[in-house]
Amino acid sequence: MKSWVLKYAVGAGVVMALAAALPARAQDEAFPNKPIRLLVGFAPGGGTDVVARVIAPRLSENIGQSVVVENKPGASGIVAGGIVAKAPPDGYTLMMGVVSVNTILPHLFTNIPYDTARDFTPVILTASVPHFVAVHPSLPVHTLAGLIAYAKANPGKLSFPSAGSGTTPHIAGEMFKSMAGVELMHVPYKSTGQSMPDLLAGRLQVGFDTYPTTAPYVKTGKLRALAVTGTKRLQEFPELPTVAESGLPEYRFATWYGIFAPRDTPAAIVNRLHAEFAKAMAAPDVREQLVKMGVDGTETRTPEEFAALVRADTERFGKVVKAAGVRLD
Repeated sequence: MKSWVLKYAVGAGVVMALAAALPARAQDEAFPNKPIRLLVGFAPGGGTDVVARVIAPRLSENIGQSVVVENKPGASGIVAGGIVAKAPPDGYTLMMGVVSVNTILPHLFTNIPYDTARDFTPVILTASVPHFVAVHPSLPVHTLAGLIAYAKANPGKLSFPSAGSGTTPHIAGEMFKSMAGVELMHVPYKSTGQSMPDLLAGRLQVGFDTYPTTAPYVKTGKLRALAVTGTKRLQEFPELPTVAESGLPEYRFATWYGIFAPRDTPAAIVNRLHAEFAKAMAAPDVREQLVKMGVDGTETRTPEEFAALVRADTERFGKVVKAAGVRLD
């Protein structure tokens, strides 16, 4: 009798476990069957928001469900991150992440209400934007090597702006200082809209801002570009070398954007999201819009490759932030 009872109990347990797993598996296979929220941690009009709104309509058309972009600005992107980190891991609440939020902020704040490394599942890298190393035309340098030599000969006399401490132009500049062994004074502003006029007027001499922000002034001669911070030359500026080509082989910096889901999101859903985002980004109209923004939308990566990039950049930028002594709380 005891043997029969034991066999019955074990069998019943297996059946119950299988029964519990079936709804979850069915739900994964049916995904998506309702609208998807894509949260942006900044106000409308910024780079993160624009990339999300370029991709979302095509994604919605492909999957037959609405993809709603929601702006949740606040605390440098932390507000949106907190919402996604605590959302159910079902693929219906996602974040358009950005390098600053997902790899730099953890080193700037000690009170973030989530763990950026633990609480998100990377889905896909959607876009990458290089920065320019550019100078005011009054500065007598025409190459990156010339800038480094000039800065070493005039320590502390050159300054560079950013949209605020801890922003990507700031970190790009600090990384350059460290690798080139030069002294540049960082001047933080509240926005690029405030910092750029002073750079254009020559009150500041060096800039490390993004391609979309800087390129129009390079084309009109108001700024002189010396190098691009990405891993390859730009199609629109083929004569402009990378920083790595110009004497700092370990230097690379890009403002990237990517999709993140809450942790513990099932692999089947992550893979489906990856495939659908990649398909949307490959559409000619989406690709054309990204190119017009100066954004490389071709650098898609698998979830595993994207996760590796996030880990590597988190480590790299952590060293830069620590060396610069930057804290925001």
